[in-house]
Amino acid sequence: MDRRFFFKVSVAGSATATLAGCGNPENQLIRFIPDEQLIPGLSVWKPSICPLCPAGCGLLARVVEGDAEVIRDGERGVVKMGLVKKLEGNPAHPINRGRLCARGQAAIQAVYHPDRIAHPLKRDGERGTGRFSEISWEQALAELTARLNALAAAKNPQALSFLTRPLPGQRQTLVTEFLRRFGAPPPIVFEVFGEGVLRRANELSFGYGQLPTVDFARSRYVIAFGADALGTWNSPVAQSIGYGEMRQGTPGQRGKFVHVEARLSQTGANADEWVPAKSGTEGLFALGMAHAIMKSQLRSPEAAGLAGALIEGWSEGLPRYTPAEVAAQTGVAAERIERLAREFAERWPAVAIVGGAVCAHTNGLFNALAVNALNALVGSVGEPGGIVFTPKLDFGLDFGAGREDAAGAVTQSIEQMAALVNASAPAPIQTLLLNDANPVFGAPPAWRVKEALLKIPHIVSFGNFLDETSILADLILPDHAFLETWMDNTPESGQTMAVAGLARPVVRPLYQTRAMPDILLEVARNLEQPLSPPLPWTNYEEMLKAAFDPLLEAAGANWEESLQLGGWATAIPSGTRGPVVEMKPMPWVEPQFEGGAKDFPFQFLPFKSQAFLDGSLAHLPWLQELPDPMTTAMWSSWVEINPKTAATLGIANGDLVEITSAHASLRTAAVLAPGIAPDVLAMPVGQGHETFTRYASGRGANPIAILAPMKESATGELAWAATRVRISRVSAAGQLTLFAGGMRERDPEHDHR
Repeated sequence: MDRRFFFKVSVAGSATATLAGCGNPENQLIRFIPDEQLIPGLSVWKPSICPLCPAGCGLLARVVEGDAEVIRDGERGVVKMGLVKKLEGNPAHPINRGRLCARGQAAIQAVYHPDRIAHPLKRDGERGTGRFSEISWEQALAELTARLNALAAAKNPQALSFLTRPLPGQRQTLVTEFLRRFGAPPPIVFEVFGEGVLRRANELSFGYGQLPTVDFARSRYVIAFGADALGTWNSPVAQSIGYGEMRQGTPGQRGKFVHVEARLSQTGANADEWVPAKSGTEGLFALGMAHAIMKSQLRSPEAAGLAGALIEGWSEGLPRYTPAEVAAQTGVAAERIERLAREFAERWPAVAIVGGAVCAHTNGLFNALAVNALNALVGSVGEPGGIVFTPKLDFGLDFGAGREDAAGAVTQSIEQMAALVNASAPAPIQTLLLNDANPVFGAPPAWRVKEALLKIPHIVSFGNFLDETSILADLILPDHAFLETWMDNTPESGQTMAVAGLARPVVRPLYQTRAMPDILLEVARNLEQPLSPPLPWTNYEEMLKAAFDPLLEAAGANWEESLQLGGWATAIPSGTRGPVVEMKPMPWVEPQFEGGAKDFPFQFLPFKSQAFLDGSLAHLPWLQELPDPMTTAMWSSWVEINPKTAATLGIANGDLVEITSAHASLRTAAVLAPGIAPDVLAMPVGQGHETFTRYASGRGANPIAILAPMKESATGELAWAATRVRISRVSAAGQLTLFAGGMRERDPEHDHR
C-alpha cells in the first residue's frame, strides 16, 4: 500500500480524516461550522494511553487544525477540527518514559481507518454476510433496552452475557457491576495468548496472582525461559528500557542475557547465549540448574521457601534432576547446564523470567513453578535486580449492598460458554454483548465457537470494525476510537510503583459513535426495572472522577494536573500477598501432544506476531508493512523450518507447503530459519483473516485454525503449544513478500536447490 494513501494531504496541509479517498470535490460536501477553536499551523501535544496491548504505555498525540471529512447528524461533510498527525511516547509516563513501540506508533490508524464503522448498524441479511443497514442511535438503544427489559420481565437476567477482551482500568469495574446489578453472570474474557498459567504459578509461589515486573536495569544476569520480553511479552517497552540500562547503564559493567527456547525469537536474538532446549522441557532445565547450585552449596534448599516446597524433591536437593539426567531430556549438554547455574548464582543480582510457549504446554504450570523456584533460590524475588509485583490500587468505589451475583454465576471461559450453548436448546444465552473480542478467529475450531454464536438469538457488538465475530452481530453500536474517548489503565506490571493512566479525549469524534461505558450507563437509566442499586453516574467521566479523586487527594495530587500528565503514579507499599494455597509438591511430567509422533513428527509452535500480536492489529496497514525482525517478511504469512529438516523434505525457501494436524490443514510459504529446533515448526499468528477490513481480509493463513484443543493439565488453560503436525511441499508457488526483496516466488525452471 502506498503510504501517501493513508494520509491524503491537501494543498493546505489538511488530512482527509476518512482516508477513503471518496473522489468527490470538496465543494459538493457540506461545510460544517467548527465547534472548537484551534490556531492554524500550531501543534498541541495531548496525553493519552495506548490501547493495543495491556502494558498501558502513555502517549502524546500531536494535534493540529485540519479539514476533516466527518458525519454530523447523519450527513457527511467537512469541518475544521483538531486532527492527530503523530503519536509519541509520553516522557512523563512511568511505564514507557517517552518510548513507544512500532505498534503504538501505528495506533493512529485505528482512528483514521477507511473501514471504520461510522454509525449504528442493524443486520438486514443472513448472519455472516455483512449486510447491515444504518439506523439512528435512538432506534439502536431502544432495541437493546427492549431486549434487556424482556429478559428482566421473564425473570431470566442470567440469559444476558458479555464477551470481551481483557478490559483496562475502570471499564472492567463498570461492566462487572452492570452485569451483577442486572442479575447476569460476570463477563467472559477471551484472549488468544492468555497468561492464566503464569498468574496461577505466581500466586502459588509468591502469593501474587499477577504478572511480574522485571528489574532488568539493576540485574547483572538475566535468563529468560521462553518469554519474548523485548518483543511481545508482558510490558515490552518498559522491559526494553530496562534491558538497555542493564547492558550499558553502568560503566564497566554489562549484564549478561541468556535465552532458553526452541525458537530464536527477537528477544533470543539479542541474548549473549541462545539455548535451544527441547520445547516443553524448560522447567526441567531450570531444575537442573537449581540442582547444580544446591550441590555446589552456592545456595541452600531452604532459601527458596514456599516456591521450592512446591517442587517434588526440592528439600533433598532435587536428586532426580542432575545435569546429566536433565541433559538427556532437554538436549542441552550437562556441562552447559552446570556453567549457566554457576554464573546465575554468582553474578548476583540475577533474575529468571518465564512466559510464552513454556507456559503453553500441558505441563506449563510445572515449568513456571520450576523457574519461580530457581528465582527464589538465589534471592531474586522482591529485591533490586530481580522480580517484584506492582502494587494494586484500591479505587474504593462504593457500590452499596447490591443483590448477589446470579445463581451459579461463575466466570466462564469461551470454551465453556460455547459447549453449553451448543448442547442446549433453546440457547441459555439469549442476548450477547460483544466488546472487541474475536474468538471465531482466535479459538481452536474444536471449541465450535462460531456454531454457538449462531445459536444465540441476539448479538450486540460495540466494535468499530467488522471481523469474523462481529460480522455475526444483529446490532452494531460502534465505540469511539481511543483518541476520541476517556481512557484509563492501571498496568499490572512494568513499574515498581503503582501506576494509573488517565486521559481525556484528544480529539472530537469523527463519526456517529458513542463510548461503550456511556452506552451501558444510558441503557441502565432507561430499563423498566432499574438496576439494584442504580449505577450512580451519568457518564464514564463521572465514574472516573469518583474513582480517582480519593486516591489523588490522599497523594496530594489533583484531577487537572493528573490529566495534563496523562496519569498518576505513587510509591505505595507492596501489594497484599494472597493466602498460602495448600498444594502437594509437583513432580516432573513430560508434555503431552495431540497427534502421534509417527504420523505428525513436528511440534507446532504458533507465536505472537511482532506486528499483530494475536491478530487483533492486522487491520493496520503500517503494521502490515512492518518487516518481521527475524525474516523481513511483510504482508505475508509463513512457517519457519530448520534448514537441515527442510533439505531432507525437499523444501526450499519460499516454497508453498502444507501443514497438517489431526484437525485441519493450512498452506503457507516456508522460511528456512537456522534458529529453530529440527523437530519444531513455528508460525506467527495474525494473518489468515476472512473478515477484517481491506488490509487483512483474505491474506495469508491462520495457524490457530489447525490447533488441537489441548489443555494445561493443572489450570485448564489452552495449551496452544501442544499440537503435532506434518509438513509437505506443494509447489514453488509460495508467495513471500520480503523487505526490499520483492515477492519471493521461485521459478521452478531456475530452481537450483
